[in-house]
Amino acid sequence: MSAESGLATFRDAGGLWEGHRVEDVATPEAWRRNPELVLEFYNQRRKQALSVKPNRGHEILAELEKHFEVTIITQNVDNLHERAGSTHVLHLHGSLFESRSTLNPKLIYPISGWQLNIGNVCERGSQLRPNIVWFGEQVPMMEVAANIVAQADLFMVIGTSLAVYPAASLIDYAPDAIKKYVVDPKRPPVMHVPNLEFIELGASAGMEKVRSIIL
Repeated sequence: MSAESGLATFRDAGGLWEGHRVEDVATPEAWRRNPELVLEFYNQRRKQALSVKPNRGHEILAELEKHFEVTIITQNVDNLHERAGSTHVLHLHGSLFESRSTLNPKLIYPISGWQLNIGNVCERGSQLRPNIVWFGEQVPMMEVAANIVAQADLFMVIGTSLAVYPAASLIDYAPDAIKKYVVDPKRPPVMHVPNLEFIELGASAGMEKVRSIIL
């Protein structure tokens, strides 16, 4: 969804994320091994996210709130949906712009600016880490997301390969009878899903087409 805004996608063809192995920057083990590297990696992602703008796809989703009750369930950790104007955004994998205590995960703090450094601590004195769901960690908002999808009257999947679980399983919670749109230049493997329409375009062009269909 955010690639058209200029943000790097999760993993490139070489299996790297912005030049780093995922195992070195996005796992609990990486944090224990080298917290400085992990913090700097996310500092750079945060800095980059602040330098870009929402694309037309983000804007159309926000504009649809004039006609529908829209909930965005995103795997992205940037804040482009919010900046585009969407008011109901659930971040499955956490937020770049929040930190949380390493002692008590319920202690969550907003990050102003782009830096989170060694020595930034919570109210109980423990080091703060990015409030990101890393590989090997539970996805705490998954049950909430599944309940939202199960009550939907219309379901869209935009700009994802449907290869990362458990998020990829959300489409299976959508009621069989409702219309489902999958917007992506490449068809993900979800042929088992009923009432499915593929729109093989990028996020912006794809959402322009969806809007023309549903309005």
